[in-house]
Amino acid sequence: MSNFQDVAAFLDDIASWLIPGADCIIYQDGKQAFRHQAGYADVETKTPIAPGMLFNMYSATKLSTCTAALQLLERGKFLLTDPVAAYLPEFSDMTVACKIDGKEEIVRAKRPVTVGQLFSMTAGLDYELDTPEIKAVQERTGGVCPTREVVKAIAKRPLSFEPGTHWQYSLCHDVLGALVEEVSGQRFGEYLREHIFEPAGMEHTGFERNAEIEANMASQYEYDEAARCYKNVGKANRFRLGSEYESGGAGLISCADDYVLLVNALCNGGVAATGERILSRAAIDLMRTNQLDETAMQDFDWPHLVGYGYGLGVRTMVDKAKSGSLGPTGEFGWDGAAGVYMLVDPENRLAVFYMQHMLNGQHPYIHPRLRNIVYQCL
Repeated sequence: MSNFQDVAAFLDDIASWLIPGADCIIYQDGKQAFRHQAGYADVETKTPIAPGMLFNMYSATKLSTCTAALQLLERGKFLLTDPVAAYLPEFSDMTVACKIDGKEEIVRAKRPVTVGQLFSMTAGLDYELDTPEIKAVQERTGGVCPTREVVKAIAKRPLSFEPGTHWQYSLCHDVLGALVEEVSGQRFGEYLREHIFEPAGMEHTGFERNAEIEANMASQYEYDEAARCYKNVGKANRFRLGSEYESGGAGLISCADDYVLLVNALCNGGVAATGERILSRAAIDLMRTNQLDETAMQDFDWPHLVGYGYGLGVRTMVDKAKSGSLGPTGEFGWDGAAGVYMLVDPENRLAVFYMQHMLNGQHPYIHPRLRNIVYQCL
């Protein structure tokens, strides 16, 4: 096992001036090699981060959603080239917002949205939550917002571009969650629990949110760029659009002890620490294959993801020279709005799960540094 004490020193440092606190677990060769907690779960009460403490996963949810959808791909339930409308009919007649002679026009889409484009964020959807269509669902259902109803509302919006022509971070994986629900015949959360969480030993991960769960959650903060400090903003997740809405893009609640088990399974050829197979190695290799063409790669320009392409729901290292990364080509993963960071490296059988609970989470500073420190420790 490697010595990861430099990782601990980095976490202690950023917890002293940049973030409220962090929890980091590293698995190597299928076994836990490192665990360190720094700072506080609640700064005001000086409550330390404890094992099992719950956090909003935000976009770290996407790793579970894409894993679930790939399981169904493995079973022949759909192909990446299939039109989404074959399973979700509301996507049959899509429109596109475009400019014609300098005027905003809504025209009929020339090509269908495909399942693969949902995975790769090239479908043309946006990330608008306060749309008239979604608000209408909230009002009609009294705030319940079943997943399928919200996705029907999403489909009513004009696309931002012709499907497959650009990359845009969006509600694509929320729609992918609805696709899992439709194809599997189970509620999305039930499918995740039966086919991923329970087989992997993830006992504290799900969409449910009640008083007991909130009491076990770390306080949530947000970094104020102008004041250069963070403030407590409560524990709410704005992507939770209703009490029954299971957001495949950002809705899960989990803890580091749980979610690292999924990250570890993906770096271990798809086999969880329990011995249960979650996904095939072939599907994992497809997941971490860059799906973006030259034009879409120009859209994928987040500063902390220089040198990465985008696969089936994950960043994937394609250019070490551009990234300045100490890790290998093919390293992959994703992150979340409050600072969760996941690194999956099948070649080195290395799984990193880093968790914080601060929106506007300073990803460009923290994530590339954490990655490089981990690799110099090997």
